[in-house]
Amino acid sequence: MRQRAGIGLALMAGLILGAIRCQPSSSAGPLRVRFGALPILDVLPVYVAQAEGYFARAGLEVEVVSAASAAERDQLMQAGRIDAMVNDTVSTLFYNKEKAQIYVVRIARQAYPQAPQYFILANPNAGIGGPQDLKGVEIAISQGTVIEYMTDRILGRAGLKPGDYRTVNIPRIPDRLQALVEGRVKAATLPDPFATLAIQQGAKVIADDREVQSISLSVLSFRAEVVEKNPEAVRRFLQAWDQAVAAINANPDRYAGLLSEKQLVPQPLVGTYRVPPYPERALPTREQFADVIAWARGKGFIQEDIPYERLVREVR
Repeated sequence: MRQRAGIGLALMAGLILGAIRCQPSSSAGPLRVRFGALPILDVLPVYVAQAEGYFARAGLEVEVVSAASAAERDQLMQAGRIDAMVNDTVSTLFYNKEKAQIYVVRIARQAYPQAPQYFILANPNAGIGGPQDLKGVEIAISQGTVIEYMTDRILGRAGLKPGDYRTVNIPRIPDRLQALVEGRVKAATLPDPFATLAIQQGAKVIADDREVQSISLSVLSFRAEVVEKNPEAVRRFLQAWDQAVAAINANPDRYAGLLSEKQLVPQPLVGTYRVPPYPERALPTREQFADVIAWARGKGFIQEDIPYERLVREVR
């Protein structure tokens, strides 16, 4: 009897201890996320969530780790020094060729009829009046990136094939803009707001992504390990992100100051550039990823299809 009583007490103690361990600790600190931020409009919701206290109210500590370029951001992600970032569908394929290294959890930005994201521009002295005039012309792009993808898709909608035009690789956006306005290249593909700056400096709009707006998007991604092992941190981040997006869309002028403070737009546009709308609680569809996969396979960047489930994860 004494032995059975001892076993019963031990089991009860174990159950109580297990229950205590499963309860959230009121003294525990907030969950933490390290966010890799490029100086681009797409990350504005993170700064709004910080400024408005949305992260803090969600019990989440967010450290913003600045990156000067996509290459630097990717190095931080691959080294495990950041947990989340804004990237694009093309780079997501490269990350997840062999296995899931990151998961897309939201669309960060997308093109709208009143707010295109990507422009094909021409130098005003190049004699280019429309897409058909680009045949045989060298267009400055960043090869193997979303810039090349959008160039092909925008011009494809205009009736041109990749063989109809040539490309020259100028990876850095400021260098590409300068080459265009100085006339060292006749045409270039630029993302906004750099496209707006180029237009102010005389560049001519030849085409933009409004005709292919369903595939023109950037994405919010988390390291796969974080999504799988710490989904609560991802949920809280998304809660604050969604609140920030709603606040931006309700009153975009309220956050115009952050564009300057965080250097999200070129200095000459400060005070005049309007904050664009942001998509609310959206994930890329299978069809959107199917298009970029088909493009990447056609280019030889990947050799086989990548399952949608390896690319996107809905976190509730």
